[in-house]
Amino acid sequence: MAVPGTHAPMAIADTHLPGDPPLGRRDIAVLGSTGSIGTQAVDVIRRNPDRLRAVALAAGTRNLPLLARQALDLGVETVATSRREAAPALRLALKSQANGRRLPRVLAGPEAATQVAAIGCHRVLNGISGSIGLAPTLAALESGARLVLANKESLIAGGPLVRRLARPGQVIPVDSEHSALLQCLRGGQRREVRRLILTASGGPFRGYTRSRLDRVTVDQALAHPTWTMGPLVTVNSATLMNKGLEVIEAHLLFDVPLSRIAVVVHPQSVVHSMVEYADGSTLAQASPPDMRIPLALGLGWPDRIRDAAPACDWSTTATWEFFPLDTETFPAVSLARQAGDEGGLAPAVLNAANEECVRLFLTGRIPFTAIVDTVRRVLHATSRPVPSAALTLADVRTAETWARAQARELSTA
Repeated sequence: MAVPGTHAPMAIADTHLPGDPPLGRRDIAVLGSTGSIGTQAVDVIRRNPDRLRAVALAAGTRNLPLLARQALDLGVETVATSRREAAPALRLALKSQANGRRLPRVLAGPEAATQVAAIGCHRVLNGISGSIGLAPTLAALESGARLVLANKESLIAGGPLVRRLARPGQVIPVDSEHSALLQCLRGGQRREVRRLILTASGGPFRGYTRSRLDRVTVDQALAHPTWTMGPLVTVNSATLMNKGLEVIEAHLLFDVPLSRIAVVVHPQSVVHSMVEYADGSTLAQASPPDMRIPLALGLGWPDRIRDAAPACDWSTTATWEFFPLDTETFPAVSLARQAGDEGGLAPAVLNAANEECVRLFLTGRIPFTAIVDTVRRVLHATSRPVPSAALTLADVRTAETWARAQARELSTA
């Protein structure tokens, strides 16, 4: 059964791009280097100096001493932070830890990460959290670098823009689910794919009823049973909005219709996703829940990096469970499908409203169940922006600003 598509898949290419050194050392820029994804990527780079070389880092201002230490340890040429007023503190942190090592160039300000993404290197890892990662995503693609994408929100918000710029195979996903799909798709021809199957851990509230979710606390929502992530992604995993965004992401990356992308709950988080083929066979990718594996694959693609993390222990007894998704208690996936079907600015509105609602929940202004309820009301508002014939970055930003304002207004109504 062939899968119809209208775009060349951004993430299916088993070859090297022009300028990509086969099996040689790749120059890497890491955006969001002090976050969960970034620190693990830095670990992979540090342990593979013969294969990977960090040339630039960018991060926020929450941990400037760590950013300085990373920059000096890796010997990068450029380091950037997101606020201009933080530049003196970053320079001071660099000087205090230098111990005779060469100091990197310092960039600072809202566009600093975008400048880093555009410097021209083999790989740009976008590990920034939230849709602010869209401009760096576009800059990396325009530079000709291969984009190693952990910032799913930029693809959700700016899907048409990203598709317009990306060459076939230029985007390599490092979400564990999409990395798994990428690997499984190596096992067959595109025309043989029947459907993609994303796995979900189910988050900390698997088995809860709607009434029980009403009493969920922030601490409970931030206690993910499997993964250690930032607050936005952790709460998104608890509402299952993360899985809804991943459905849209899979559709955009692999050009598979939304109707042929399924979600199944797998609490052990060992099988990261699957591809079902036309002959009835299903290929699954399995590994311990360790982000260093998809990160190493993304940084080294299409080649694997040895010993990125420990493999599954097949000498011990293990049980893997799979359950259907409870779409009534957790409607976020269905809501995301609606936005994906509509296309245009709808995914950007969905994502921005969700980011704002998660912020309101984390600050105690709305209950847990109001996150998705409010996002639905924003998405269905008849006054929301209409996309122009040729979507622009300004259109996306306008839609996001409107969606955030609507979410705040509806949350107090």
